[in-house]
Amino acid sequence: MSRIKDAKRTFVDLARIRVIAGKGGDGMVHFRREAFVPRGGPDGGDGGDGGSVYLVGDRSLKTLFDFRYNRIFRAEDGKPGGPQKKHGKKGKDVIIRVPLGTVVYDDITGKLIGEITEHGQKLLVAKGGRGGRGNARFATPQRRAPRIAEPGTEGQERWLRLELKLLGDVGLIGFPNSGKTTLLKALAGSSGKIASYPFTTVTPNLGMVKDDFSISFAVVDIPGIIEGAHRGRGMGLAFLRHIQRTLLLIFVLDATDSPLDHYKKLKSELEAFDPILLEKPKIVVLNKIDLIENGEVDFNIDEDIEVYKVSALLGWGVLELKEGIKRWVVKLRQQDLQDAQR
Repeated sequence: MSRIKDAKRTFVDLARIRVIAGKGGDGMVHFRREAFVPRGGPDGGDGGDGGSVYLVGDRSLKTLFDFRYNRIFRAEDGKPGGPQKKHGKKGKDVIIRVPLGTVVYDDITGKLIGEITEHGQKLLVAKGGRGGRGNARFATPQRRAPRIAEPGTEGQERWLRLELKLLGDVGLIGFPNSGKTTLLKALAGSSGKIASYPFTTVTPNLGMVKDDFSISFAVVDIPGIIEGAHRGRGMGLAFLRHIQRTLLLIFVLDATDSPLDHYKKLKSELEAFDPILLEKPKIVVLNKIDLIENGEVDFNIDEDIEVYKVSALLGWGVLELKEGIKRWVVKLRQQDLQDAQR
């Protein structure tokens, strides 16, 4: 349990924050007073708009950890209008930097506000109030000395729910100790911690597979799922959201421990969490094949699915798996591009 708590202190993928935009400045009621000007007219200026609150993508950030301690963000109010039709100064905006893959919801209504997927992308989450008009705006030939001005309007205020979904092309799914982190290291050279006990991986790992003359793709290693993860058992529920963005799912199964049974249970957990996940293309990896005599594994399923036998520890079959993944990634990216052009 302490390992899980330690992980949540370092990797935070859920946060709730309050954003308050600035109030618009009030318009001013004022009349010109100048020497040798017998008839001074209205010259009250408009108030400045209130500052707004924006979220901005920052590729250097990896978690929502900072929002555990700083949860209220308030933009500056606009300044009131001045004499001689001087416009009040606009309130300063507030810029909140968030990691790429952050999805933003209104925490009260549950409505999706937007998502941040690119570095520098800007999302307005609370609009500043409008500055009020000064009395100079209300002067007409019939009403030459108006004594009215508008107050500034209130800025938008709301509670936001931030969810971080890592941006990966491929998601590794498997029960604890199935060898996912070892496989990620074999594929991408990830430095994830590896050991021979369950729940070795307590935070999602993201590895980039790159070749000099070919395609590159990102692989997300999801912490081990256990039965009942969709009901909150273990850590699976906390991190399953990170595979919702992936193009391809890879089921990593321990070839020495009832792989067919584990495959069915993993599919059941995914279906209970989000049935759409099972519509994604899938690859099965039978890992630890070096521990099986003659490499024979009883894994017969009635699905048209690619199955790879590998030893992530020794590197057996990893190159073939990598090539298979690349073929899928190329195909799926082309499909996404065609869908976007329609």
